[in-house]
Amino acid sequence: MGIPSDDVVQIRHADAAGEPTVVTVSCPDKTGLGCDLCRVVLLFGLSVVKGDMSTDGRWCYIVLWVLPRGGRPVAVPWDLLKDRLLQLCPVTPPFGFDNAYLAAAGLQDVAPPAPQLFLLKLCCLDRMGLLHDVTRVLCELELTIRRVKVSTTPDGSVLDLFFITDARELLHTKNRREETQDKLESVLGDSLTCCEIDPAGEDMLSCLQSWASLTPAIMEQMFNTNLIEEQSISTRGGTISVTMDNSLSTVHTLIQIQCGDHKGLLYDIMRTVKDCNIQISYGRFYASQNGRCEIDLFAVQSDGKKILDQHRQRALCYRLRMEVHRPLRVALVNRGPDTELLVANPVEVSGKGRPLVFYDITLALKNLQKRIFLAEIGRHVVEDREWEVYRLHFGEEHELSSALRSRIVDAVTNMLMGKRSLYVSWAMFSPEITPKIRDRLQLELDWASTMTCMSTPAFFISKVSHDGFYTNPILFCWGRQCTWPTSTTMQYKVPSFP
Repeated sequence: MGIPSDDVVQIRHADAAGEPTVVTVSCPDKTGLGCDLCRVVLLFGLSVVKGDMSTDGRWCYIVLWVLPRGGRPVAVPWDLLKDRLLQLCPVTPPFGFDNAYLAAAGLQDVAPPAPQLFLLKLCCLDRMGLLHDVTRVLCELELTIRRVKVSTTPDGSVLDLFFITDARELLHTKNRREETQDKLESVLGDSLTCCEIDPAGEDMLSCLQSWASLTPAIMEQMFNTNLIEEQSISTRGGTISVTMDNSLSTVHTLIQIQCGDHKGLLYDIMRTVKDCNIQISYGRFYASQNGRCEIDLFAVQSDGKKILDQHRQRALCYRLRMEVHRPLRVALVNRGPDTELLVANPVEVSGKGRPLVFYDITLALKNLQKRIFLAEIGRHVVEDREWEVYRLHFGEEHELSSALRSRIVDAVTNMLMGKRSLYVSWAMFSPEITPKIRDRLQLELDWASTMTCMSTPAFFISKVSHDGFYTNPILFCWGRQCTWPTSTTMQYKVPSFP
């Protein structure tokens, strides 16, 4: 006997535009439930601005105040979000039994079977932003990309192999496959020559996973864990502080985190706590308007006791600082004559990776007008920890300038972290603006991307949000006053050049 699903997950919409929607989950508790819920919220493009969670070990109560990421009003499929959250909640135990009894009897928290794997094969003509457009369609259809193999032939044709699973578990049906094929055809148009969806065998996946290993130099560049062992570190986004206190509670250890906000921050923290086998009895999350976050977690070990061991305290604080500071790793390296973009995403102990990483990478490269010649996704183990590694080759015939390399890394990193970047339309430049000055200008813009604006000569700049929507176009002139769309007049200085 259970309780109505409407009482398990409730969604109360804001009374006014710009105010958060309140998502409430009240259900039996299970290990890692908070992490799983935050992952779904991140997958649906929502940011958590405030959160409260509590549990007595048997029943939990979680409240999340959420907004569309970037503050832009979007059509969020709230009914679908509710269904996905409900799927994560354990069922109510029968009358006369509790969760502890069911767990001891092996009748609770049984892992669901792995979703069936399918191979999507696409053949079409190459064009700018093709890979992102396909990825966007798959995300909208709730098709998760597990592996991908993308290759471009010299004649401009593309062969894309996507190993995907279906959140709706309907891809084995004819209607679901036809729906997917129709959506892809509507985006790719006449350039699409082949679109096939078939069940994938294990032999196919094993062949795809045999990819080139990472060199020691790349391993050092991407997975270097050297970080100040102090309680707090300073970054461009502000100070990151992680402390523990055992004096404020007789039964719990208080973990306090203060840091700058980024996309998926609460998920990163809850994922780390889950992987370290720490249980949260009460938690509070708050993100201020100035981009700072405060998190208080009253936690215990898996045995129900406080975290008293000094070595484990230091290890947990270090891990949390690392996950808040660098939840993902981005690097641009040379692979023979090609330039290769590497992005490493930590995988949960449960085997799940961070959602929408490939979507964000391809969107950032589309905004930069960078063509993708080859793409691969694989798993890599570093120091007993698994990472999902994305490799994208640009196939450039000439070496990229240091300014452009920095711009690519910053754009991809900002997209993944939900930070705004500044992109420039160079068509407005006068002929005397040399490439050297242009690169210097872009470097200054990238460096100052967290500022309101940056002065540059005679061209337009637009702030680009994490999802690629252009806002607040600004016209800059040589030493003249500029007018914002809000009619606020400001004076900008012209940068000097060496």
